[in-house]
Amino acid sequence: MKERLLEAATEMFATRPRESVTIRAVAAAAGASTAAVYTLFDSKDVLINEVRNRAVAGLSRDLSAVPVTDDPLADLYALAVAYRRWGREHSHLYTVLFGGVQRFDPSGEMSAGDPVRPLVDTIGRALSASVLVGEVTPIALSLWVTLHGLVALELAGALDATTAEAIFPSTILATLRGWATPSQIDVPGSSPGPAP
Repeated sequence: MKERLLEAATEMFATRPRESVTIRAVAAAAGASTAAVYTLFDSKDVLINEVRNRAVAGLSRDLSAVPVTDDPLADLYALAVAYRRWGREHSHLYTVLFGGVQRFDPSGEMSAGDPVRPLVDTIGRALSASVLVGEVTPIALSLWVTLHGLVALELAGALDATTAEAIFPSTILATLRGWATPSQIDVPGSSPGPAP
């Protein structure tokens, strides 16, 4: 029953705004009573946390699937593309994940399934290769702030698809250039073409 309720809630959060998802609707979609939801999850917030955990796992899976190459700057760009793709394909889950409760803390302890890990590991490789200069946490935060801003504006409709497609590559590459060592000012892959 718990799995059925989680599947129903995940589907609802993936297809409609959070405010419109009620315990009654989740229960009906799972063929359960509202009492069952409260017995298994205690509250809507606990249910949302469970859905958020699934969103974290999905984002982590997609980012971890990005191939690791010998070019950490190109890998950082590829991670940005994968992040944007996940956000666009799971727009309501993205909102649940980053709608004000989930924290982004690249300096904290990370599990193997933490979506921040591929970003932090790749920045670490770039620092070791002396293609970026600085510290992991500020670099990770600046890249995420830029990326999240772009994705959030795109999902909110503030950037139309054509504009978002046009500015994504140059914006991400400009952020990477800001952290690049002088010899890397021309970031590899600086003409990647339109982002998927």
